[in-house]
Amino acid sequence: MKLPYQLSATEAVQKIQAGQLSCEQLLRSCIDRIEAKEPTTQAWVETNFSAALAQAKLLDRSASRGILHGIPFGAKDLFDTHDFPTRYGSPIYEHNQASSDAVHIALMRQAGGVLLGKTVTTEFATFKGGKTRNPHNPDHTPGGSSSGSAAAVADEMIPLATGSQTAASVIRPAAFCGVIGYKPTYGKISLGGAKSLSPSLDTLGSFSRTVADAALCVAAMSGDSDLINLPKLPKKPKLGICLTDDGHLASAETIAAIAHAALLAEDTFNIAVPDVELPSIFKKMSELQGRIMWSESARSFAFEQNNHADQLSQQLRGLIKQGGAITYEQYSSDLLTAEKARGVIQDMLTSEWDVLIAPSAIGEAPHGITQTGDPIFCRVWTLMGLPCITLPLFKGPLGLPVGVQLVAARGRDRLLLAIADALMQAHK
Repeated sequence: MKLPYQLSATEAVQKIQAGQLSCEQLLRSCIDRIEAKEPTTQAWVETNFSAALAQAKLLDRSASRGILHGIPFGAKDLFDTHDFPTRYGSPIYEHNQASSDAVHIALMRQAGGVLLGKTVTTEFATFKGGKTRNPHNPDHTPGGSSSGSAAAVADEMIPLATGSQTAASVIRPAAFCGVIGYKPTYGKISLGGAKSLSPSLDTLGSFSRTVADAALCVAAMSGDSDLINLPKLPKKPKLGICLTDDGHLASAETIAAIAHAALLAEDTFNIAVPDVELPSIFKKMSELQGRIMWSESARSFAFEQNNHADQLSQQLRGLIKQGGAITYEQYSSDLLTAEKARGVIQDMLTSEWDVLIAPSAIGEAPHGITQTGDPIFCRVWTLMGLPCITLPLFKGPLGLPVGVQLVAARGRDRLLLAIADALMQAHK
């Protein structure tokens, strides 16, 4: 029998609704787990157990508030919260206190979610690692930038956590930590109250241990309650393997994970899963994503550069300088190329393929916590605004998780989730 903290959010909701579990019991179990695991994993910036318990007790006396009634969650410390400081992973904002919640956090609370605290983010959601460690091996990175959210869910401290992705900051840490990371279609979740890095790319997402929970979390974050009603799959969904133009960088364990996922799909759906090559417009698309990201970031960090440059890391100052050197003419040209490519991939993923199977990261989580890993295998899909989900289907030679990423057309999130759920069920 599972302890309350081990329940998925979906299971916990069902037990709470059936009167078999109280919101307070669930929360106390999660708090006990945090107190046991946090000294090693260090996933949290700040928690407030007493306030969360008061909220849980109130929910136990109330009619159902919504789809997250009584479910504890963590919020990446990139998002405004009226009752916690929002530090963005930077000493510049040590005492920054917002007067309201980010839109998606307000919606999660409105749906009955209980915010336990703020999870670690890298500096302004970029690449400089924070204090968080990988729950599978504390000598390895949890990935980033949503480091604390991925690690807290992987270590069973909470069933749900929020994150953001501008290059790979949901998919990669989820893959490294062995949980499900879901980045929905660009624009599905409001960015209101989230610190901007690159407005053309920034996308919010979720961390969970089941696909149903990923759907539940993003349904609450976005207000799209229909997301939890996964559609009936076509008898023969069209799946293909796509390593992208950067496939030569994939490790042996990642190639093995992709092959395993393809075989699982072939057995599950009784289909062939061939290799798919992207059209020529996608050559060097990862470099284009990087230019757009850092060109926009150089402007997004104008205030910090002008007033607190000495408190920015050397690494971030270098990236901002790199972005500032990109001409606006180049940036505009890149935006137009990206928009043209979005039309190409959208046609491809609606007329030829339902889902592409792709790498989530180069391989297992690298040793050390100062760096968060290479985002190369997420850059193209993030730039295209496509919904993506990583599944923990494989382990590498070090015994660390290796994720497999599924990608669908914009707006086809429910189809993506349904195929992902079928593969996870078959993998059990």
